[in-house]
Amino acid sequence: MVATVASCGSTPEPPPPVSAATPSASATATPPVTPAACPPPWSCEQQQRFAAATAFIAQHTGHIGIVVRDRTTNAVWKTGEPDFKIWAGSTPKLALAVALREQNRAGELTLDDQANGQIGAMLSTSDNRAADDLWTKYVKSSATMMTRFHDRYGMKTATYVAGFPSRWGFVKCTPQDLVNLMSYVLEKAAADDREYFVKAMREVATIQRWGVWGAGPALQPGVKDGWSIEKDDGKDHWITATVGFAGPKERYVIGAMYHQPPGGDSIDKGVHVLTDLVATVFGAPVPAPVAKIPEDY
Repeated sequence: MVATVASCGSTPEPPPPVSAATPSASATATPPVTPAACPPPWSCEQQQRFAAATAFIAQHTGHIGIVVRDRTTNAVWKTGEPDFKIWAGSTPKLALAVALREQNRAGELTLDDQANGQIGAMLSTSDNRAADDLWTKYVKSSATMMTRFHDRYGMKTATYVAGFPSRWGFVKCTPQDLVNLMSYVLEKAAADDREYFVKAMREVATIQRWGVWGAGPALQPGVKDGWSIEKDDGKDHWITATVGFAGPKERYVIGAMYHQPPGGDSIDKGVHVLTDLVATVFGAPVPAPVAKIPEDY
């Protein structure tokens, strides 16, 4: 396991718990962190939550990583396997949507009403057909698009998966890549685009209300989730991925991914693990409420 902290600026206050009367099960099982053992930039209360999240990951098999960035102080916390490359599922739809809106703004392409509706569907319900249509119509070079992901959005380790088409649905990346993408949207995208994505990610359909959504309603989270059955080393397994923000003025950026082991695990397992992980980090009740996703969605 890896648990690291980087700092720049003043000590951030911990995000408020969603329900002070219902602490997470993992938090209550973790020994308290004493003031002497919790140097800045994170408060003792927040470091206690981080310790509980690390312990929570240790209870599960597979590859799990999470990265949390405080945009006010630029402090970063990560644990598990935050640099392990995992199938990204539908999370690259966020990068695709950002690219298309930026290229439209720059006059490099023209988005009509149908395309704008498809972008909305990608973000709200994670519509695969909409994403496929947009990629086919507007992405003239898969290599150029991946270069944009790397150089503009900070997704430095993202790659298309060898042996598969070079398209949005065949990408591997890390939780850190997802945090870099979300940070770009919130800090470097045009103001209109930033407002559009914040609103769209806060208003996702029920099928995506998990993962970062687990931070709880008090923190007004926004999310883009991904899930799919993929193949590694000749074995099929589920993956789940989540990226988004939480807190006042979208203060905290979160990326988390789970490469589930092959065998009996289901999509429900991944959804619950990532949602409970985020809930633990932000002091929300665990088990956290999650959406039910049909396995054939």
